[in-house]
Amino acid sequence: MSKVLIVGAGGVGSVVVHKCAQVPEVFSEIVLASRTVAKCEAIRDSVRQRTGRDIEVTAVDADNVAAMTALINRVKPALVLNVALPYQDLPIMDACLAAGADYLDTANYEPPDEARFSYTWQWPYHDKFKAQGLMALLGSGFDPGVTNVYCAYAAKHYFDEIHYVDILDANAGDHGHPFATNFNPEINIREVTARGKYWENGQWLETEPLSVKQSFDFPRIGPRNAYLMYHEELESLVKNIKGLKRIRFWMTFSDNYLKHLEVLRNVGMTGITPVEFEGHQIIPLQFLKALLPDPASLGPRTKGKTCIGNVIEGIKDGKPRKIYIYNICDHEECYREVGSQAISYTTGVPAMIGAMMMLTNAWRGQGVFNMEQLDPDPFMAALNRYGLPWEVKEL
Repeated sequence: MSKVLIVGAGGVGSVVVHKCAQVPEVFSEIVLASRTVAKCEAIRDSVRQRTGRDIEVTAVDADNVAAMTALINRVKPALVLNVALPYQDLPIMDACLAAGADYLDTANYEPPDEARFSYTWQWPYHDKFKAQGLMALLGSGFDPGVTNVYCAYAAKHYFDEIHYVDILDANAGDHGHPFATNFNPEINIREVTARGKYWENGQWLETEPLSVKQSFDFPRIGPRNAYLMYHEELESLVKNIKGLKRIRFWMTFSDNYLKHLEVLRNVGMTGITPVEFEGHQIIPLQFLKALLPDPASLGPRTKGKTCIGNVIEGIKDGKPRKIYIYNICDHEECYREVGSQAISYTTGVPAMIGAMMMLTNAWRGQGVFNMEQLDPDPFMAALNRYGLPWEVKEL
C-alpha cells in the first residue's frame, strides 16, 4: 500500500485519480495537485461520489522546482505521477531528484517555445536517478505506452525478429462540435502540424505534415484514412527493439477536422511565435486554445469508439509472421465509469497501471526507463483487468 502524488487535473488526471481510487490495495493514499485547485476539487468530489474514497487536493505550480520539491517533501509519496503538460516534465523530474521520489509520466518533454518533443532531454537523467536509487518511467500512456508494451510483448511471445511496425491510432468518436481536440489543444495541434517522420533502413525520413496517408480497415470502426505522423514512441522503439527495418505511426482525422486545421494554419492561428496585439504579446495557438472546447468537457457529448494498435511483421521459427495487436475503447462506456471520454481514458488507465507496476515491484530498476525495456506480461495482464482489453489477430 502506497501514497501517490498526482500532478495535473485535466482530463487524463481525472481518469488517473479515479482509476487509482478503484485499487485501494495498491494506492492507499492519493494526493492531487494542480495550479487550479477548483479542478482538483471537482475531481475529488467525483471520486468520492463514485468510489466513496477521499483524496487530498492542493495547489502547486509544476514549473517551479522549489515549490514542487516542497510539496513532495511534505506529502512524502512513494511515486509522483506527472500528468501535467509535457513542458513540465523536467521541473518535476528535478523536484523528484531533490526530494527522493520515483517518477512517472505519459508524454516526453517538449520545450514551450519549440514544437519538438524528444526523449533527448530526459534520457540524460538516467545516471542521476540511478545514483539515488530512484526509478523514472517515461511515456506510460497508450501511445506512447501501451503501443511500446505491445512491441515488447510481440518480441517476447510472437517473433524471433521484428522487422516492420506500423502503429495505427483511430478515433471514430463524435462530440458534435464543429471543431475540437480530444486532448490539450495546444499539444494536439503542435503535434499534428509538425512534419511527419519515420525510420527505415537505419535512417530517419521526413515528410510534409499530413502528406502521406493510407486507408486501414479498423475493427468495429471500418475503413478510415490514416495519416503518417511522427510520434514519440518511435524514438525509443528504434533504440530498444532490435532488428527493425521500418517503423511508422499513423493517426486518423476526419475531413472536417482537416478542413478547419488547414484554415487555422493558413491564417496563422496555429503559430507559437508571439505576436503583438493591442500592446500585448500573445501566442496565437494559446489564444486558439482559449477559444476551443475544454477536452475534459467532451465526455458527456462523445459517442463512438477508438481503436489503437500495432501491425507487426517479422520472423518466427524461420517463417514470416504478421500480427495485429489492438484495443477498442468505447467513449460512452468510459464516461459511465469515470466521467471521461475515451482519449483521456486510454491515456489515464495505462498511467495507473504503470504506477501499479512500480509500486508492487513488478517493474523495478534504477534510472530512466521506457516501457518496452520492462517485462510486458504483468502490464498486459493488468490492461485486461482494468479496462483496456486487447486482442491479437494473425494476418
